[in-house]
Amino acid sequence: MAPPKAPLPPATRSMTLLAAAVLVHDLAERRVVLLQRGPEAKFAPGHWDLPVGKSDPGEPVTLTAARELAEETGLVVDPAELRLAHVVHGAHGVESPGGFVTVIFTAHRWSGTLDNREPEKHSRAEWVPVDAIPEPLVFGEERVIHRCLAGDPGVSLPGWG
Repeated sequence: MAPPKAPLPPATRSMTLLAAAVLVHDLAERRVVLLQRGPEAKFAPGHWDLPVGKSDPGEPVTLTAARELAEETGLVVDPAELRLAHVVHGAHGVESPGGFVTVIFTAHRWSGTLDNREPEKHSRAEWVPVDAIPEPLVFGEERVIHRCLAGDPGVSLPGWG
């Protein structure tokens, strides 16, 4: 029997930016957490968005999602309980001319109290009824949040034509 191969080191350089987002979905109250991007945001100022952020080099995407959620909202989730909801693969972005991949997870269990922990980036952090999702939305034309709520674990390809 051959000895086990050593694992590959984490990918720390990539032309494509990796990001993660969490759709915190309160099933009992039929509501989700959304952030409204601030007026000085580099991308989509004033648009509503999920808690989202860039992955640190060598960081697993589930840890990115949990970290960004806590940093932006104060809500804490167990990365092992996140469920894949959707993938957005953009051809280019404001800080990612080589494109980006955002992996969106759903969370139905969390702890903490919702708070806007990054007021320099976001105007508001809100629990929003699922039947009253505000607009404009980041990636609204792809209906990403609605697809996640509908259980459509698809892929959106903005900017690829």
